[in-house]
Amino acid sequence: MKQLISKPSSVPLLLLTVLLSPYHANAATPKIDLARMGTVGVAGTFAGFDLFDPSKNITFDPSSSTLLLRASDGSLSPIAATNQGGSIQAACSLDGKLYIAGLFSNIAGVPVQNIASYDTGARSFSALGGQNAGVDAAVSSLYCDASSHTLWVGGKFRSPVPLDASAVRLYGGAVARYTPANNSWSPPPFVGLTGSSSQVWSITPNTESTSLLFGGSFLTQFGSNISLAQNISNPNVPQSSGATPFSTSLVPVPLGGAEVVGSPSSQTSGFSNASNILCPAGADGPGNSWRTLDGSRSVITVRAFRFITASGIRLGNTFVDGRGAKTFSITAIPDNDVITLTYVDPTTGKNATCSDACPLAHDSSVPYQDYLFPTSRTLTGFQVTISGWYGASAGLHILQLLSSGAFASAIGSDNGDSCYAPGASQVQQAGTWQTVNAYTDIAGTTQNVLMATFPVGTAPANAPSLTYHPYVSASGNYNVYLSVPGCQNLQDCSKRTSVKVTVMPGANLPAATTTVSQQVDDDTRQLVYSGPIYPSTPSYTSTVTLSLADNPTGSGSGGQFDMVADGIQFLLTSPINGNSTFTNGNGTLAGGALGFGFYEWPLTSAAVNATGVLPNTTITALDGLASAFYSALGTSASTDSTSSIRAIAPYADNQIIFAGQFTLSTVGASNVAAYANGNIVKVGGSGLNGVVNAMVVSSDHKTIYVGGAFTGSADGTQTGYRGLVRYDVASSSWSAIGGGVDGVVWDISLANNQLNIAGNFSHIFSNPSDNTGTSVAGFASFDLSSSSWVVDGGVLIGSMTLAVAGDGNSTAQYIAGNVVSSSQYGASGWAILENGDAGQAIVQPSGVKLGAITSSTTAARVKRHSIGSNLQYSGPSSHFGPRSKRQATGSSVSLPADASSPAPAVLAGAYWTNSSTSNQVVILGGNFSVPSSPTGTGVALYDAGSKQLKSLKGNQVSGVVRSVLVTGNTLVVGGDFTVPGVSGQGLALYDLQHEQWLSYPNQPLQAASGGSVTVRSISTSASVPNSLIVAGTFTSAGSLSCEAICSWDDSSKQWQPLGDGVHGQIASVDYAGSNQELMVVGGALTLADGTSANVAMYSLKNSTWKALGTAPGIVTAVTVNNLNESSIFAAGRTSENVPFLAHWDGNTWSIQNSAWTGNTVIQQLKLVPLQDTHSSNSVLESDRMLLISGAITSNTQGLMSSTLYDGQTFYPYLVTSSADGSPGSVSSFFNSYSTFSFNHRKFLATGIVILVSIAIATGIVFLLLLLGILWTICTRREAGLAHPNPEDDDDESSFRHHRPSSLLEHINAATRTTIIGGAGLAGAGAVAAHRKGDASEDTHADPDMWARADTPSDVMGATGMMGEGEPGDVNRPTHARYSFAGGAEGELPVAAGQEIVVLDDRDESWWYVRDPTSGREGVVPASYLY
Repeated sequence: MKQLISKPSSVPLLLLTVLLSPYHANAATPKIDLARMGTVGVAGTFAGFDLFDPSKNITFDPSSSTLLLRASDGSLSPIAATNQGGSIQAACSLDGKLYIAGLFSNIAGVPVQNIASYDTGARSFSALGGQNAGVDAAVSSLYCDASSHTLWVGGKFRSPVPLDASAVRLYGGAVARYTPANNSWSPPPFVGLTGSSSQVWSITPNTESTSLLFGGSFLTQFGSNISLAQNISNPNVPQSSGATPFSTSLVPVPLGGAEVVGSPSSQTSGFSNASNILCPAGADGPGNSWRTLDGSRSVITVRAFRFITASGIRLGNTFVDGRGAKTFSITAIPDNDVITLTYVDPTTGKNATCSDACPLAHDSSVPYQDYLFPTSRTLTGFQVTISGWYGASAGLHILQLLSSGAFASAIGSDNGDSCYAPGASQVQQAGTWQTVNAYTDIAGTTQNVLMATFPVGTAPANAPSLTYHPYVSASGNYNVYLSVPGCQNLQDCSKRTSVKVTVMPGANLPAATTTVSQQVDDDTRQLVYSGPIYPSTPSYTSTVTLSLADNPTGSGSGGQFDMVADGIQFLLTSPINGNSTFTNGNGTLAGGALGFGFYEWPLTSAAVNATGVLPNTTITALDGLASAFYSALGTSASTDSTSSIRAIAPYADNQIIFAGQFTLSTVGASNVAAYANGNIVKVGGSGLNGVVNAMVVSSDHKTIYVGGAFTGSADGTQTGYRGLVRYDVASSSWSAIGGGVDGVVWDISLANNQLNIAGNFSHIFSNPSDNTGTSVAGFASFDLSSSSWVVDGGVLIGSMTLAVAGDGNSTAQYIAGNVVSSSQYGASGWAILENGDAGQAIVQPSGVKLGAITSSTTAARVKRHSIGSNLQYSGPSSHFGPRSKRQATGSSVSLPADASSPAPAVLAGAYWTNSSTSNQVVILGGNFSVPSSPTGTGVALYDAGSKQLKSLKGNQVSGVVRSVLVTGNTLVVGGDFTVPGVSGQGLALYDLQHEQWLSYPNQPLQAASGGSVTVRSISTSASVPNSLIVAGTFTSAGSLSCEAICSWDDSSKQWQPLGDGVHGQIASVDYAGSNQELMVVGGALTLADGTSANVAMYSLKNSTWKALGTAPGIVTAVTVNNLNESSIFAAGRTSENVPFLAHWDGNTWSIQNSAWTGNTVIQQLKLVPLQDTHSSNSVLESDRMLLISGAITSNTQGLMSSTLYDGQTFYPYLVTSSADGSPGSVSSFFNSYSTFSFNHRKFLATGIVILVSIAIATGIVFLLLLLGILWTICTRREAGLAHPNPEDDDDESSFRHHRPSSLLEHINAATRTTIIGGAGLAGAGAVAAHRKGDASEDTHADPDMWARADTPSDVMGATGMMGEGEPGDVNRPTHARYSFAGGAEGELPVAAGQEIVVLDDRDESWWYVRDPTSGREGVVPASYLY
């Protein structure tokens, strides 16, 4: 079984090689027939529990790292553990195997070196690369590449092991590859990553999975092996402190043919034409500036009427007459959304963002400011809305739309002059090209493209070609894209072929050639080059050639090929500012452009050596981050072991969020920042005030979830994040995830729209202002749909390091860390159990969680025993004999001290049907709070239909509730508590229907001097209706002396003693006798005559007490075996403080247990029905077992909270744990059916059932003939009884004599003397003799246990006489207008107002009904119902 320990131990580690089915108890565990008991709840002091399984012989050692499986329902199953001191840090799934890595030397007893595979099919672990193989140091990250079936491994190691010296030299460190197909290791194509403290913390694919992004603490170097031009840029572009080298390298979009309208424009000459500010020909002034009417908001609308791509806007203020624009916003056309802008504040030099009321400097030393979009936008126009101004009116001197870098169109006329350019981009045609019109991606827009048609077989040198010469403003790293028009719009798909695109980067760099297929249905943008571009002087142009591929694809149509040409686009990723050098004495890289902490590896690139100087030709769009990060950190980065990039989150093309541990003072960002458009920029402010350990991106790349050791923003302006935060890319803003956790988050994953968090924390918080939180330990899940923490599922106690999703479409997840304890199911003090499909017990999640008690005045004790049922009573009152003339003097012994039951603990439960909603409501009592109602404590109502938990209305319980009982719509609450406004302590009544506390007569229970009242049991007996029996620790009720037990007569509203009474304390009460006329109590007791009687029996008929022999000790729980006074079980502790379980056979007590230790506390004993029988013995019948609950320690079976006993053998059933990992306890099982059958039913053969059914059917035919005669005779006599008035006839017997000899009555009489099939019989005439919902005792079973039909409705179903619509509205709910005692055979007693279900209403005088609460059936007068 599962041992739960809270500190390292030398006991054997967890050795598991099989996964466990997440919801099933083991087949060896006896199966309780939970369905016969109705809805079954389990209550106690626990945060999680397991259905016992002998194969889970698990010992958790917190000094090792345990791997667990978390199923889709949240249940947890341990898989295996590492050696002591081991740690699992990374995992990923590939081709049916889970790969785990970290720092460990074995897993599940298999020798490995820091990495292993787990075969989820074979359920076994293996080393990678051979026996006891792996890598030589810690692994921090894994990436499973499904496309190449390769595992990438990153960490702080040098190479795989074992290897010889020559093989080790092939590895540069920190990165290695593993190929599962041949179980072999290989170095990465770039050899490795180096540095004085080299470590790879993160391996992440880019958004298109075409390259891998490595983050960590290592060095890279580009540059010095090729002669490069130095920082070529157009000197005509004016410099401004409101711009960056990146933004000034972006070529403005030519807008010469665009429609530009400013409204309202000034009427002053030279300032009314907004077109003048697109590319002003002179200085700020008339003819070169524009301004609006005085005192007016204004809008400038620019419509290009064509397809354009832009990445920002440039605005320059006017200063004439002190006027100028102060604040503005940009709206995209045709999307009509306000664009978020990023810009450099010219006064501080730091990056900032804005969307509405963006500021524009009014300083003549700042000629313009550049505002960049979050990503490149496809537009047909834009609007500038000016909302604030300087002086009398707003105005502008410069308005330019910035491209994403550079561009050229295949249509020469579209290549207009760009501002500051020495000339327009050019295009040269070779061969015959014609202009055709094509639709664009923007609805309703078209554009011209070129098409060349030529014979199939034409040599590439003789085929048409096109050469672009785009104007490039400055040298930089660019991604070059070729736009390919879709063939469907041009209706030439069959004629398309492939083309060769050659890019000339300049500066003696070799040409880059790419083959592109033009056989595409829709418009496509194809990447043809990524790397540095150096424009030639003085024209500042580059060269790209489009020609027929050397081996063209396709067969053409009609012997002809088509080539199409649209545009070429250069997307700037970072500017090139020239090479730098760096030298140190530590053997680190020297010369060229140095980078730190980041490296991008395109998966299709040729091999290079990243431990040396990398060629500039290998620079990618994102590699600029490394040099920018290095520069921002300073030269100490080469030896700094603290600064690192630990997580990378790509969210758009060549744009990423990176995070870890760093401070970039020049950027103004700490621990998290973004790299976009060639620059490191702040995200959502100044970053976070603690280390970031993990990030995960949503599937739509719009949201990034971040975990780490932070509490708010780095600048202190935002708080309440507590280790968790989300970043919204569109708004560039942070927001809390719930209220975070109270510790460090080490890992996060996203699966099934739930965020799974692993770390070192003990509480989760619902919102940033929640300072109480809910106890968890090391792992939690946050549901993103409901924005709330998930309360169902398993529970872990420990410090967790890993949370990853499973493979492919699997909904499973894997968790790892230092586990103190683990429970398959998480539950805060209570749960519902029911039968599964195969009869096994399963858990029905509630979806709610109870909370802790914040008040220091509330007690927290564990409940010993409670009869927490929903017995209902009605009818005349009865007395309990003469009042005692003796006063209680107290007992010399007492019950054991109450054990601790820290909140949330549920100590009692009951059920109630809400008549207004017809929903079943679970009533919980104990020591807890209700999270949805922070002031609600001690009692909660759970609506099973709506799955809502709420507290009682009005004043709340102050103290601990130990017992609850529902009678009708009244809830009786017992314990050690008070309720403001309710007199006395320990007992209170609540009206469930009207939701208010009931006034209680001024006769409260009293305790001995210096003591307190504790009510442990509230019960009723069928033999004394209208009375409550209250037992526990008290001395009197009002002025009436009735120590430990007293009866409340609801008719007289008075307390009554039970005979001569008892002395001491009572822990438990149960009943015996056919009508519950004998009451059995257990505790620390003496009778009135001084006889010791820790188990005593009281006759409710003759008001006398007697001791049941000499019990072995003080009793904490007692139960009667199916009302049999000669079969009673009691549990408690002997005078030597030894726990015991004893059985009373009518004459003597016999001890049943022998292996329980002194720590055992039994809180409840309960007989339960079984699905299968066990061997008969003298203690228990074969169809039932004793369910023993509490906190049990066995020398042979370990720790458990519930165990089953068949009279000979104990079977552990439940194991629970508390929120701190220590063992929990079960206080009670409570069920909705007040009575149920234990009889294990047997079934007749199908053939016999058919013969019996035929015989019954034949008899019924004759009965029908007789009924026709009797019906005529009885109709007139019965007519007068159709609508009787009970108040006019005090003798119910006269009414009963008129019950008709109906078909229903004859079937009822026949079935009481005829054997028919039992439950589940197959074939004609089969009938369910005992259905779910029928909890009545089986009083009609033969001694040989062949089942009889219990009700006429069973027989009607068996014989096929209940046809469709007959009787009408079967199972129709109704209510009783009057009370009906129902003493005759077949009659059902009901109380006025009680809800019942009509089963047969064909007789106009008597209807056949069922009590839905107890499951009993019978007839009642039809006129009594409404």
